[in-house]
Amino acid sequence: MSMITLRSRIDDAAFQAYHLQPKGTRRGGVIVLQEIFGVDQYVKDDCHRWAELGFEMLAPSLFDRQEPGFVAEHTPQGIEEGFGYARENGLDNPVHDTETCLYFLRERGPVFVVGYCYGGSLAYLSACRIDDLAAASCYYGSMIAQHAHTRPLCPTICHFGKLDAHIPAEQVAATLRGAQPDLPVYLYDAGHGFNNRGGPAYDRASADLARQRTLELFQANGAA
Repeated sequence: MSMITLRSRIDDAAFQAYHLQPKGTRRGGVIVLQEIFGVDQYVKDDCHRWAELGFEMLAPSLFDRQEPGFVAEHTPQGIEEGFGYARENGLDNPVHDTETCLYFLRERGPVFVVGYCYGGSLAYLSACRIDDLAAASCYYGSMIAQHAHTRPLCPTICHFGKLDAHIPAEQVAATLRGAQPDLPVYLYDAGHGFNNRGGPAYDRASADLARQRTLELFQANGAA
């Protein structure tokens, strides 16, 4: 495992990405898109879980144009810093960085994307804008609803917690189902950040079920 340096195919900006080789037989590549807190321990732990399932992993550090290696605590100050960088970075830069990760991985098999919170929104946008992604799994992305009218180019699923204090999950699910009736939207008895194992909102049952659904999506779309 290591941090590697990639360069954006659009503006040649350098950014780091957390890279893991798969355990056992390689099944494909997975790009994990961070929350606003950077490539922190939760993101790295998630990468390790996917690597254990046989996937080569990349988690790009999406705010490297603003502050290389940025990682923040899950505190009000960390939230403020992360949201500030997200606004400054826009949406095009992280989608282009995701595409750069796709090009790094795709020669070795199908490439999938999964994202959480900020990264969940970016996973949806990437599915809508990037050719050649095999599938996308989007967790509690607050910007997904405003882009619901845009149809993903690859099979995509979305996960939301009914108890999310930041996202009106039922309303977002209705919006998505109305705009994209063939896109599966799953609701869980959990709050925001339920996939962050060890975090205050972690819900094991919801996290395990969402991961199983994501794995089944990947298996149905090229994972060996």
